[in-house]
Amino acid sequence: MRVEIPYGKQIFSVEIEQSRVAGVFTGNDVTIGGADESIRQGISAPLNSRSLADFINNARDLLFIVNDATRPTPTARILENIFRVARPVNPKFLVATGNHITPTEAEYRQIFGRFYEEYKTQIFAHSSRADADLVSIGTSRNKTPLSVNRRAMEAKDLIVISSVEPHYFAGYTGGRKSLFPGISSFKSIEMNHSHAMSPQSAALALEGNPVHEDMVDALQAFCEKNIFAVMTVLDKHQRVYSTTAGHINDSFYAAVEHAREVFVVKVKEKADIVVTVTRSPLDIDLYQSQKALEHGKLALKEGGIIILVSCCRGGIGDDTFVRLLSSCSKPEDVFNYIKQGYKLGYHKAAKLAEMNRWSEVWAVTDLPDALLKSIFIHPYHSLQTALNNALEKKGQNARVFFFLDGAMTVPVLD
Repeated sequence: MRVEIPYGKQIFSVEIEQSRVAGVFTGNDVTIGGADESIRQGISAPLNSRSLADFINNARDLLFIVNDATRPTPTARILENIFRVARPVNPKFLVATGNHITPTEAEYRQIFGRFYEEYKTQIFAHSSRADADLVSIGTSRNKTPLSVNRRAMEAKDLIVISSVEPHYFAGYTGGRKSLFPGISSFKSIEMNHSHAMSPQSAALALEGNPVHEDMVDALQAFCEKNIFAVMTVLDKHQRVYSTTAGHINDSFYAAVEHAREVFVVKVKEKADIVVTVTRSPLDIDLYQSQKALEHGKLALKEGGIIILVSCCRGGIGDDTFVRLLSSCSKPEDVFNYIKQGYKLGYHKAAKLAEMNRWSEVWAVTDLPDALLKSIFIHPYHSLQTALNNALEKKGQNARVFFFLDGAMTVPVLD
C-alpha cells in the first residue's frame, strides 16, 4: 500500500506491504460546521461568565493575550467575530511568546490578519528576559517562582485567546498556559519546565502534574481581574471543531473534552516501528518537532525504532538541549550532567536521552547529518530507505504505525 507523508510543503509517498501496517492515524474524524459559526456559538454562550458584549462595553483597560505563530490558533478569525459583537475602545494586545523569539512582521500578520495594520502600535510581544517588564506574583506549591508580564497585571480586563491540544508534558495547551508560562519570566519558565522530567508530567495528564499545578497556582494572582477566555479546538485539518468561552478554567476544561475527541486515538497494541510526523507550524525546528517523538513513543514497543519526519525549516531552535546532548559520549551521561544543575532546554535533552534508552531514534529532516548523529539520532534523507531498513532490522513480523500529525496525536492503548 502507499502512505502519503506530509513534509513541509511537500508530500512524500512510501510503499509498504499492507500486512505490515498496524495503523495510519491523523487524528480522529469529527463532524465540523463553519468556523465562524462555531466561534459565534461559543462566544454567545459563555460558561460561568457575563456576555462578551457586556464584558467589552464595561472594560476600562482591555488587554488581549494571544498565541504566537508556533500555535495554530485562528486568532485573526476569532478577533473578527469578537469585534462583530462589540468594538473595544483602545484595546492593547500582548503576544504570549513564552521563551520563544519575538514574532517577525510576517508572523504578526499571520497572527492578526487585517487587524495588524490597524493595531500594530498597540501590539506588544512578551519578552521573558525583559526584567523591567516583569512582576513577581509569588511562588507555586512546587516552589516555582512566579513572575509575569507587567502589562497583564496592570490591565483591569483581559481577553485570552488560545487553542487546546495535547501537550507532551503540560497535559494540554490553552487556558491557564497563556498566562503561565505564556507571559512569564525566563526564570519562571526554566523552573516550570524542569518539572517536565517528572513521571507525572505527560500528555493528557492534569491531576498531579507539577507543570500544570504551577500554571493553576499562577492563575490565582489574576483572580481579581475580569477575564473572558476564548478557547478553540481544531480538527486534524486545522479547521475549527469547537469553541468554548467565558471563565478561563471552565472554557479550558470544556475544550479539553473536545480535544480528546480529536486527538486521542486508540491502538490495540504497540508496534515495532513508529513513523511520527511533525506538521506545520510545529515543524519550524527540532525543539518543537521533538513533541512528535514523545507522543509516538507511547505506541512503540521497547527496543523498537521510531522515525521522526520533520523538515525543521528553521533549524534547531533553542540549542541548549543540542549542546548538552552533543557534549555527552552516551545518552546516560545526560542525566548525570543535569544533576549538577538544570537549565531551560535540558528537559528536551533528558526526554531524548530517555528515548534512546527505550528505542532507536531515526529521523528524516533537513538538518545536517553530523548534528543529528551528535545527539544520538540516526539521519536519513529518504523516508522509504529508512522504512525499508527498519523493517529489515526488526524482522518479517514487524509492524508499523504511521502518525501523520504526531505532535498532536496521542495514542492510548485500548
